[in-house]
Amino acid sequence: MINQASIMDDEESDKELETKESSHLLKSNGIISTPPKVPGLISARYALACFSFLGFLNVYAMRVNLSVALVAMVNTTLSNHSSVCPAAENINQTTKDGEFNWDETTQGQILGSFFYGYILTQLPGGWLADRFGAKRIFGLGVLCTSVLTLATPLAARAGYPWLIAVRILEGLGEGVTFPAMHSMWGHWAPPLERSKLVTISYSGMHIGTVISLPVSGLLSDSDFLGGWPSVFYVFGISGLIWFVIWMLCVHDRPSCHPHISDEERVYIETSIGIREKNYSVPWLSIFTSLPVWGIIIGHFSNNWGFYTLLTNLPTYLKVVLGFDLSQSGFLAAVPYLTLWFFMLTGGQVADYLRGNSILSTGKTRKIFNSIGLVLPAIFLVITGYVGCNYTLAVVFLTLSVGLVGVAQSGYNVNHLDLAPRYAGALMGITNMVATIPGFVGPVLVGVLTQDEETFERWRLIFWISFGVYMFGTVSFILLAAGEKQPWATPYRKELLGSSTPDPKETNAEEGKDVLY
Repeated sequence: MINQASIMDDEESDKELETKESSHLLKSNGIISTPPKVPGLISARYALACFSFLGFLNVYAMRVNLSVALVAMVNTTLSNHSSVCPAAENINQTTKDGEFNWDETTQGQILGSFFYGYILTQLPGGWLADRFGAKRIFGLGVLCTSVLTLATPLAARAGYPWLIAVRILEGLGEGVTFPAMHSMWGHWAPPLERSKLVTISYSGMHIGTVISLPVSGLLSDSDFLGGWPSVFYVFGISGLIWFVIWMLCVHDRPSCHPHISDEERVYIETSIGIREKNYSVPWLSIFTSLPVWGIIIGHFSNNWGFYTLLTNLPTYLKVVLGFDLSQSGFLAAVPYLTLWFFMLTGGQVADYLRGNSILSTGKTRKIFNSIGLVLPAIFLVITGYVGCNYTLAVVFLTLSVGLVGVAQSGYNVNHLDLAPRYAGALMGITNMVATIPGFVGPVLVGVLTQDEETFERWRLIFWISFGVYMFGTVSFILLAAGEKQPWATPYRKELLGSSTPDPKETNAEEGKDVLY
């Protein structure tokens, strides 16, 4: 049984601390004093945000390059249908037929195979990061993906089952990255900087997409550079270079960083709490928590539309709208550049609203999540009805993909609000479920467009995404919360002989909007 008196004492201590901190006082070693000047952008925590930004840039560049390269790899002369838009014949003159005779269903299986491996290492990723260090797990995940990316051309020419096997293995390696990084931010991100730091870090995946799509198109079209195999060599080598820099420059915790200032270290550790001892994860409490299910459903819904377009947008632009390969690569990158902008801006605005007590954390998360799901759903459906109006099609696709970035300050940061200590495990759970659209979506698109690529078929695909987006919006509003959950404070039994709150954790209220 949990000591109820200890819980009440813990809550009273947290309330007392919050009152003192709201007056801009900082408690350290029992002494109340004016907080020192804490480094801002030029600091260890923002350096971590930049290094992880580059890590996710490489992660997504290696994930999405196949979406473009596959268009060049496949022999389209065997296709049962041509481009939908009549002007396509005038635009599509530079397209070359590839060396592989893979139909739409096979292509869907290849694109979706990555996620079969990706889903398996979500939960282990968070657990491994907590036990062996997020720096090591995140770095090794990217290293694994980089090596396998270099092996992709060889696997493709050995046969598509080998290519599928390599993509599954890539997914296994890359699956640990998000849970590991969330675990690391549990040690590095002060409460009122969570939205900023996490969105900077994860926005790298969208810049990786922005870079990978057009560069992959150019490399695939270039005989001088070796054609489509060069896509995998360039991005694989880039990942290897990043891995070396990451392992040399990054540290798991502020207390391990040799160059962090004392002011910044005290600021981070006092606002978050020092966490030196591993505690068992309260799995039952997590899986029976309604706010956690709110994140799970919100994450799943966001990824359904996101992955559907991420893996199929180059094909839609080329086969339906008729743009050539290099054009479709550049045009497919524009929505993700917009997404990056909305993601960073949303993080800044969300923390401003919380930090100035304009909105509570819970309301902020729900509002931003709703904006980031409802508006993309609307613009995605509109895209299916503009026909061959290229300008409107690109504009609405850009808005649909771009506004998803606002939701990153909703469901995607919420793990840290509910349970900073277990953020890695929570991200592993939610991202595991949210990976399902990654392999279901491409297969569904392949089945629906197997016989013919028409606007009617794509409208159905867009309407399905609309329904999933709406379901996620309503579920998150009803279930989500912004406060630290009761089960998120660990209890020490080994040393104290009873269920007592860890005193190292009671010096900071991790789920409150504390001002410094």
